[in-house]
Amino acid sequence: LMALSAAVQAREVLRFDHAPARAAATAAGEAPPPRRVEPHHLVIRGGRWYLVAWDLDREDWRVFRADRITPRTPTGPRFTPRDLPGGDVAAFLTGRFRGSDGSPDWPCRGTAVLRLPASAVSPHAADGTVEELGPDRCRLTMGAWSWPSLAAAFCLYDADLEVVGPPALEEAFAGLADRC
Repeated sequence: LMALSAAVQAREVLRFDHAPARAAATAAGEAPPPRRVEPHHLVIRGGRWYLVAWDLDREDWRVFRADRITPRTPTGPRFTPRDLPGGDVAAFLTGRFRGSDGSPDWPCRGTAVLRLPASAVSPHAADGTVEELGPDRCRLTMGAWSWPSLAAAFCLYDADLEVVGPPALEEAFAGLADRC
């Protein structure tokens, strides 16, 4: 983290090895070439550190898990920072995690009524919307990559719930129940 942070602050091109996720490892077991990036932000999200950087070889913005980075020294030449799309690192990172192509929304959005007070749900709703319906009930609207993952996200609240919609969310709950 110190090496990544230093490269971000110094605005120096960073070269590093990036360990792929197990599922993405190369078939031949060959190590991929080192990455060359202009590091812009080092941020934490969901308890993990990420490097937001302009990838010089792919000519696009990328987000790298910091725990998979092994910096190479020395760092490269200084660079003039590029403008991050949208200008806000939090919004950019949220969009990347959503797989967004610029759309401000998740591909799957649904609503459920939880038997919990809004004050208990709000601190954990991330970018979900919580509406108080009474002292022990609230309406929560959230988004996710897929309907099953959205149903699972609602289950994290460990409370009785009623699906408001859409029907695809109800089907996902049924599929999740069958799978469990």
